[in-house]
Amino acid sequence: MNKTTMRAVGYRESLPVSDPRSLVDVELPVPEPGPHDLLVKVEAVAVNPVDYKIRQSNDPGGVTKVLGWDAAGTVVAVGEKVETFKAGDEVYYAGALDRAGANAEYHTVDERIVALKPATLSFTQAAALPLTSLTAWEGLFEHLGLENGGLNQDGALLITAAAGGVGSITAQLARALTSLTVIGTASRPETVEFATRMGVRHIVDHREPLAPQIAEVAPDGLTHVFSTANTDGNLGAYAEALRPFGRIVAIDDFDSLPIGVLKAKSISYHWEFMFTRSLFQTPDQDRQRHILTQIARLVDAGIITTTAVKDLGRIDAANLREAHRVMESGTAIGKITLTGF
Repeated sequence: MNKTTMRAVGYRESLPVSDPRSLVDVELPVPEPGPHDLLVKVEAVAVNPVDYKIRQSNDPGGVTKVLGWDAAGTVVAVGEKVETFKAGDEVYYAGALDRAGANAEYHTVDERIVALKPATLSFTQAAALPLTSLTAWEGLFEHLGLENGGLNQDGALLITAAAGGVGSITAQLARALTSLTVIGTASRPETVEFATRMGVRHIVDHREPLAPQIAEVAPDGLTHVFSTANTDGNLGAYAEALRPFGRIVAIDDFDSLPIGVLKAKSISYHWEFMFTRSLFQTPDQDRQRHILTQIARLVDAGIITTTAVKDLGRIDAANLREAHRVMESGTAIGKITLTGF
């Protein structure tokens, strides 16, 4: 590859998304892959809450920082110690929080957290899946302790914001790979329809008290909760609705949590943060490659589907600002993508 510079979108200071300077088009050097890295030509990206949260809270002080932690593209070069991939491979991944993001024409990423993209999906459709799929899989099967393929498991799972990016893939995996009754929260006709299509069996309205609604659809109580939003506000309702020895996994952010309400029923509480393995260079980083490979197989077998809902066009500052605006509004359904430069 002869190119030495590339187009990218970054930010230099934390500004409201309404400010044109909150995300800007830039020209940067093409990165060099490290020993275990792939250099990927980025074909499509998706936007997640982590993108705008970092833009809002992490001021780079005038230095250009590139965001973006969901990508699909083509490998154009590999590091000297790469064993799994070669130039020309079509891949998808969620990247690492402590490295430059994928809102760029070319991106370097550790091969251990990358997988071949689903063959039946376009780059755009595939870019919607990595971060949320990893979050859902780790939450369900590593933290909540569910058995992958355990179709004799008794119980009921509540997923909050079931039409969101994480909620919609969690619902699909729970429906396909467990025998739990899947309950999801949604409040608008369009989110109810999407969550139901993604595999939610019963809908409860998160604008109304949760516990009485859950009691109607799961009279024996919940066994598991996958909390994607308002965990601190809902914890009392979870404690009321869960059976003794139930489990909660949460992914959202808050200042404090009244965890004492879980003691009487011996309810366990777990965090899920998809970036933990890459941030701390854990010995099992390649676990994420294996998870994404499983996701690709499920997609190609027609068992689960992409959660890409809206593509905003090419990858540039104006379109990414619009994606951030929608994400910040809390009204997004599924995943928002952008395609090509």
